[in-house]
Amino acid sequence: MANDPLTLPPDYWRDFSLSKADLEFISNYLFEKETPLTEKEIIPALVEERIRRERLALTAKQQADSKTYLPIGKFKVGEKLSFPALGRQKGKVTHVRPGVNPNVGAFEVISVEFADGVKKEFAAGLAEHKLNNPPEVAVEDEQLVPEIVLARYGADLEAALRRSLEKDATLVRIAGRWFPRALLVNVNVGHLNLAEAVLDEEKGGPLPASALIEQVAPPAGVNPKLVEFSMNYALQEDERFDEVGPAGEVLWYLRRLEPLDVQQIPPPLRYTEVPCDRAALTKEMLALEASLDDELSGDNLPVQNVPEVTIALTYPHWRAGTLPVSARTRSLFPTAYESPRVRFTVVDAHSKEEIPAWVVRSHGYVAGVGGLYQKYGLLPGSLVTLRRGSKPGQVVVEARTRRPVRDWVRTVLVGSDGGIVFATLKQNLTSEFNERMIIVVPDVGSVDAACEQIAKQRPPFEKLVADMMQELTKLNVQGHVHALELYSALNVIRRCPPAPLLAFLAQTPGYKHVGDLHFRMTGVEDSHE
Repeated sequence: MANDPLTLPPDYWRDFSLSKADLEFISNYLFEKETPLTEKEIIPALVEERIRRERLALTAKQQADSKTYLPIGKFKVGEKLSFPALGRQKGKVTHVRPGVNPNVGAFEVISVEFADGVKKEFAAGLAEHKLNNPPEVAVEDEQLVPEIVLARYGADLEAALRRSLEKDATLVRIAGRWFPRALLVNVNVGHLNLAEAVLDEEKGGPLPASALIEQVAPPAGVNPKLVEFSMNYALQEDERFDEVGPAGEVLWYLRRLEPLDVQQIPPPLRYTEVPCDRAALTKEMLALEASLDDELSGDNLPVQNVPEVTIALTYPHWRAGTLPVSARTRSLFPTAYESPRVRFTVVDAHSKEEIPAWVVRSHGYVAGVGGLYQKYGLLPGSLVTLRRGSKPGQVVVEARTRRPVRDWVRTVLVGSDGGIVFATLKQNLTSEFNERMIIVVPDVGSVDAACEQIAKQRPPFEKLVADMMQELTKLNVQGHVHALELYSALNVIRRCPPAPLLAFLAQTPGYKHVGDLHFRMTGVEDSHE
């Protein structure tokens, strides 16, 4: 027969926070393991320890106001007893007398009165009796079962653990792994200078700490994992080095040798925020935003986990030689625990050439693919398919090429006044494209110069939209422009995500929605009717 089941409050693990005892346990656990561990590796041990402590505390609480009756015990009149074999019923000792049984030797008999008034007698002082071995505590509460707790709350517990450990100065974290600061192996300036020289010879990297340690005589008899962790920590604390490995892999690069478009945002991608009232966006507008793979749409869209995505290049990414890390593409690119920049490999789907590339996580773009755009004659609006590679850390990029054809498409030119103008001209096209986003740029240098001049003048957002709207209206006999065409054209002269533009069109009286996300400017309406 078991004791009363132990239970925890319903929100115990949902409201979990680390106590001082938990932090002490983790530190001791890491000391004993002598191996840096992730939150995911620490949590099972912590949950088991917390459950152990809670079971002890709950058991003690059950027995706090009474003594557990076991036949081996000695009891006095007035003592309160709890009887495990009777479902933990409680009673008070009212009388003690010697027992008489030649077969068992000396013992006592106690009289106990229970809460309901019933009186019973029990043997005491018996060294041999089956009830002297109390039954195991029954654990019926799922919140006291480690496997169930981990399955149900594991991710939340890991997040709570990380938040707490980040505040603990006695621990350090590298690539998601924690270890006591006091156990780190000393890595001095001389070691780091040598590491810099090794990376310099490798044109910046990337290299793992193990490759750098080979050049530095490690201390004998020390756990190799601890030496590597200590080197990683020392490199992390030195601004000369940048950790660029994907999650689960620590790779180092010399920061000064990273490509310029990794060290800073390329000019075409730089965005000055435009106020946006998302409440003004219609369902059609929200659907258009979700389809555009604009990294600046950010947290407004749910991240999708897909094996393949086809996107249309916008002018900013085409000009910068980059790809967007959007809600749809994000899962395809490698990520990291902490590193703002991740070095990985792009594979050309046609030639199978492997190209070094970078995920700049903090700003939502991938650098290093401009060569592919030039190689296949891609344009703003060209379609590119992204898919996971056959190896971890690889992404296959397929330029959607086709047999060259000449067709009439929007072409961006620089007018005699130095401004940006659009015309419909016959151009040679070598790739599949989005018809509303396609733009040919015959003279990139002139367009760059014109955009720089416009940027210096700092025209209001409203004027830029109006200028682009007027340019595109001239190309359409109906006198209206689709929002996607306007988005594509506006991004030639000013980086802007879709939401601010769409909200502006929806809320500004000078623009009239004529259906299917087509707009016309008030004032030019009559001339096209």
